[in-house]
Amino acid sequence: MNYNTKISSKSIIPKHVAIIMDGNGRWANEKGNIRITGHKAGIKSVRNSVRFAITNKISSLTLYAFSSENWKRPKQEISSLMDLFIFALDTEVKTLHNSNVILKIIGDTTPFSEHLKDKIFKAQDLTKNNVGLHLNIAANYGGRWDIVNSVKQIYKKIKNGDFPIDEINEKTINNHICMNDQKNVDLVIRTGGEQRISNFLLWQIAYAEFYFTNVLWPDFNEIIFQDALDAFSKRKRRYGGTENK
Repeated sequence: MNYNTKISSKSIIPKHVAIIMDGNGRWANEKGNIRITGHKAGIKSVRNSVRFAITNKISSLTLYAFSSENWKRPKQEISSLMDLFIFALDTEVKTLHNSNVILKIIGDTTPFSEHLKDKIFKAQDLTKNNVGLHLNIAANYGGRWDIVNSVKQIYKKIKNGDFPIDEINEKTINNHICMNDQKNVDLVIRTGGEQRISNFLLWQIAYAEFYFTNVLWPDFNEIIFQDALDAFSKRKRRYGGTENK
């Protein structure tokens, strides 16, 4: 399979694509395996999606890996997911760095083990000066947490007298939200057949287009990615206005 497939030159390429990677557990169950095998299989889809984004000059790719609500899952599955996260950082970061990718982990990392936090720090530090694709991995992330965290940062500045409360506006919050150094999301893709946001990037997707597919995440490939981008190209984005005649 050719992972260097480029989108038609007539297509409109979104600057920022976000993907809710859903269906790993169901993929494993359908094959009679435990759920973690689906998560492991999903790493290949992550790798292929990153490659596709680089080839087609997408500026930012944000992947929903672990939500703040996922702590409700069985302890064994969570433990396996944390181990898989460490494994992925160990095996993928050098390749990402060699591909000029900037890796950023968004979310509340405080509950993670010191070992995992150290891996995250080193991976981000290694790639921070790259100038290619921004790859954002949402881990222990929630859109509501993101907004609350932004408000807390602004409050501290107000309390310290560094920021007048009358000057707070949308731009203020935007400057303190995760990924404030990147464009807002243009396109959200969700695999697995569900059609909901699941507390993902609530602020950043205010005017995003959505593409839902029944394909389970381990089966996601560049053909489906391109289908999503082709669908995006046909959308008319008015941002609350009217279509120009």
